[in-house]
Amino acid sequence: MSDLAPTTGGGSAARTDGDNKYKSVQQKLKTLGTAMDLAGNELEQLLRGMRLNAQRTEGLAVDIANAELDRKFIEMTNQVAIALGGAATEVQKLHETAQEVSGLATNARRTHARLYEGLDTIRSGRPERTPKPGFFAH
Repeated sequence: MSDLAPTTGGGSAARTDGDNKYKSVQQKLKTLGTAMDLAGNELEQLLRGMRLNAQRTEGLAVDIANAELDRKFIEMTNQVAIALGGAATEVQKLHETAQEVSGLATNARRTHARLYEGLDTIRSGRPERTPKPGFFAH
């Protein structure tokens, strides 16, 4: 039986409520980056465990061969080792993708701040309400 169990202690998903105010977008990008960092850490741990299990399984196949057990057990154990190695390769790709998305979220957050933080400061600091989008189009 596997020791893998889903965890709920990780980051939460960013809300998709249509709120595109500056601070809300900044928070959503931060939440996404944090979630990807946490996922990357968990994937790294999973990757180490899979590689370790693949190595142990290879060693077990050698031990089975040295014990002169039936050839089918050696081959089945080797197949498990190969499958674990292949799965570890895919987890490595997923880990790299999580790291990339985290970096892109951080870059997007910085760019968004550079472009809109000044405008948000002005709009937030005045007592008058800002007209709804499209108000000046008529």
